[in-house]
Amino acid sequence: MASRAIDVRPRHLRLVRPADRTPAQVAASHSRIVLLLIGSTAALTAIGLIMVLSASSVSSYARYGSSFLFFKRQAMFAVAGTGFLVVTSRMRYAVWQRLAVPLLGLSVILLLLVLHPGAGTVAGGSARWIALGPVTIQPSEIAKLAVIAFAATILTRKWKTLHRPMHLMLPLVPVVGLVAILIMMQPDMGTTLIILGSVGTVVFVAGARMKHLMTTALAGGGLGLLLIMTEGYRKARLLSFLHPQADPTNRGYQLLQSLIALGSGGWFGVGLGQSRQKWMYVPNAHTDFIFSILGEELGLIGELVVLALFTALLYAGIRIALRAPDRFGLLLAAGIVGWLGLQTLVNLGAVTGLLPVTGVPLPFVSFGGSSLVVTLAAVGILVNIGRTRAAAAAGGADRPAPPPKPKRPAKKKTTRSKPVRSSKAKRPAKRPARSRTTTTAPLWGSQRRRTTGG
Repeated sequence: MASRAIDVRPRHLRLVRPADRTPAQVAASHSRIVLLLIGSTAALTAIGLIMVLSASSVSSYARYGSSFLFFKRQAMFAVAGTGFLVVTSRMRYAVWQRLAVPLLGLSVILLLLVLHPGAGTVAGGSARWIALGPVTIQPSEIAKLAVIAFAATILTRKWKTLHRPMHLMLPLVPVVGLVAILIMMQPDMGTTLIILGSVGTVVFVAGARMKHLMTTALAGGGLGLLLIMTEGYRKARLLSFLHPQADPTNRGYQLLQSLIALGSGGWFGVGLGQSRQKWMYVPNAHTDFIFSILGEELGLIGELVVLALFTALLYAGIRIALRAPDRFGLLLAAGIVGWLGLQTLVNLGAVTGLLPVTGVPLPFVSFGGSSLVVTLAAVGILVNIGRTRAAAAAGGADRPAPPPKPKRPAKKKTTRSKPVRSSKAKRPAKRPARSRTTTTAPLWGSQRRRTTGG
């Protein structure tokens, strides 16, 4: 039997530089990032619908006589949000520079209406909603997108003067401060922190000086701590977060029940729809604390899947921001990604006991019409930024221009240096000059004999 020789020589990978890729390859890379963003968003929304049905079935039946009421509303909001995603993904993202101020003005008007006793709806001690028939609107969710678009527009126009504090502060700080004060009057400190954090992300990406950012962050942190310690319920929430066992039946009850739900799930959970903590043990089981029910029913494996989907979504958003076609696209995408990342972090921190309870929903998963619709619309903006870059790459605009040909160096004229002769050196004797006959006519007869001496 003949033996075959096996080539065991090491194979080296060839590094492909960005300039070596064709426009089609670059466009395909951008398109894959957009598909990753859309896929992770769709998966989180689908998981949210399933978990809203499971987590709200008991409380919905006890209050309204139907286990599917919240699920039907969330499904309706998901359809509406998908429609907004399609619309914003087909709109040129540059349009948001013109829509930023009108959208911000609408948000301020709605935030003022919420505080009016005849227009705002109070639930859980906070006036955050406006009832329009069977549908309720939460203006603070619209304000998130409006403030981010406004901040991106202002910082894009002042790109070259951001090192000056007054140019950086005006008009950004007064406008954002007004929105934050209106939201704090509801009161809703969690949403206020998310808006301020999102604007801080935009300012950081814009390239503001670190000392200005640190000064603003320290001042804002001190003011926030002052607001927490001067308000009774905020101080109680902070202390219950630090020591929930000190008041297990009142202030620490919600966090302790959430931890019991997460611990009961184990690796694989008790089964979808089989949660025991949703039987009126965990307050707000289908809204802010839906992740607790998810961990109980799907276990640690289900939690890791959800965390992986959020990681994929944020990764795709960061890649789209870094590859944005212009500065406004970069700042707008960075603000949206910062908003989604901060809100996810705050919600999961509250559910697991790492952060105080702030009443912030988990994006795409928690029940909430305004939150789901506005969040899906923001994802549509990211999709449009990514598609714009992919279209530019497909047309060859993304490929760098070939480097100019190097110029040939000019030839230098070389001058031969004459050898230095010593003064004592003996010069060679000059040769005697040859006599040249200047006559051209031939000599004949007596003239020739006189010349030759003959």
